[in-house]
Amino acid sequence: MKSAEEQLSTYKSVHLNPKNIKTHFVGIPLIIWSLFLLLNLIPLNFALSNDPVITFNVATVFTVGVLIYYFVLHARLAIGLTLFIIPVLYTSGLVAQVPHAIWIALVVFFVGWVIQFIGHHYEKAKPAFVDDLNQLLIGPFFLMAEVYFMLGMEKQLLADITPMARDKRRAIEAVKK
Repeated sequence: MKSAEEQLSTYKSVHLNPKNIKTHFVGIPLIIWSLFLLLNLIPLNFALSNDPVITFNVATVFTVGVLIYYFVLHARLAIGLTLFIIPVLYTSGLVAQVPHAIWIALVVFFVGWVIQFIGHHYEKAKPAFVDDLNQLLIGPFFLMAEVYFMLGMEKQLLADITPMARDKRRAIEAVKK
């Protein structure tokens, strides 16, 4: 598994424009929330012999898996992501009870992606996930890192990833020429 620094620098290499980063602070949370809403619509039922059925949903399983992944990558950032994801899980679960919630999820998902692609228009670079699907999981991780950086936290992480990101971006641009 690639380190947090490696993954963040790859993501940051196509997220250097402040306008792009700002659009991601809107688009990524919308996409995440809509995905959680969709996952909340998929129930999981378990029963052992004559025991009562235990019901939860795919969103809960996904949350646990993703948070474990984030904690393995970087525990301090994962704490912030946990504080973000728990309300997302809760509110999307509430909306999942609304009739036709799937349409709400799809509209929010679409709007989130439109905002993302507007940001990449400013960046003049393709989204990171185009070359590495794992970068879809790194988007929220990157935004949490950006929040920490804005708060003056994780200065060493910022110092480590920024030159790596710029080097990767120069390499990307050299290939284009």
